[in-house]
Amino acid sequence: MGENILSVIYLLLVIALVFPGFYYANKNKKVFLKNLIIWLGIIGIVIIFANFLR
Repeated sequence: MGENILSVIYLLLVIALVFPGFYYANKNKKVFLKNLIIWLGIIGIVIIFANFLR
């Protein structure tokens, strides 16, 4: 159980570190939302596969 919590914390820290640069690179709101949805989808798929492969 502790490993699951720790991996979620690491994921949130990585997202917190990457988000400001991501926001700066996508200043146009429409482009930002499109790219954000794409990246959230990719992260969601990776998390789902990681849970199934355990």
